[in-house]
Amino acid sequence: MNPPRILLLGKNGQVGWELERALARFGTVLAYGRVEADLTNASRLTELVTEVKPDLVINAAAYTAVDRAEPERDLAQQINGIAPGTLAAATHKVGAWFIHFSTDYVFDGTKRSPYLETDVTNPLGVYGRTKLSGESAVKAVGGRHLIFRLSRVYGLRGQNFLLTMQRLARERTELRVVNDQFGSPTWSRAIAEAMTPIAQCLLTGDASDTLTGVYHLACAGQTSWHGFASSIVEQMPEVERKAQLVVPISTADYPTPAKRPAYSVLDRSQLERTFGIQLPDWESTLHRALTES
Repeated sequence: MNPPRILLLGKNGQVGWELERALARFGTVLAYGRVEADLTNASRLTELVTEVKPDLVINAAAYTAVDRAEPERDLAQQINGIAPGTLAAATHKVGAWFIHFSTDYVFDGTKRSPYLETDVTNPLGVYGRTKLSGESAVKAVGGRHLIFRLSRVYGLRGQNFLLTMQRLARERTELRVVNDQFGSPTWSRAIAEAMTPIAQCLLTGDASDTLTGVYHLACAGQTSWHGFASSIVEQMPEVERKAQLVVPISTADYPTPAKRPAYSVLDRSQLERTFGIQLPDWESTLHRALTES
């Protein structure tokens, strides 16, 4: 019997890079980046799925530049809003499962308790709206799919908040960071590790079609961007950093092109009930990321 075939899009992204390595033991991982699989080329995406005939398709590719998405809304919509539906349709046609990643930015942040999968969505910016559009496109196909909303993803490669804070802490004596936007920082490797038992379930044929739906996947706990930055800087060796102070500021003090939710903590209980998966708290995960990698 041939090993399962996993088609992974977004191999060079934070989550995709970790997934390619984490899922290798479950089958043959055919991983593609933006050059080999342009998400703005619908015919190429359909052709790719048809050629590979995978057992599982994972879309870890996305347009993630939140502020740049405001002027580049058409491109963001093509990648985040349209391509997921194209991939879902092609995946459904070959009879495979489809996994897609979304974001906590589909919510407006007016709630003050963790968001449930069933809560009303109301994205504030183009990025969130295009990601929500992608969710809708996948659902409209009607195939076997899992959509995972992630929160404040970071890693030790690419461009993300962790690496930006480390760079600035080496260059400046003081950092000023927003203290009134709350979420749950989540390491890309922790996401990949959480996905491994799920992928195994889908690939072994034990998965029921009733699993289809939206799930929240994020580390436990919550913090502001300031709290996250403070923890990052504190764990940097003294000889590596110039920054001695991380100053809390308000969102009004740091205007950006895109509006962001003031509170986008995700309730993860449905993930635990369905798959028995619970990610550790963000602080211990950050410490692990900084010491193990």
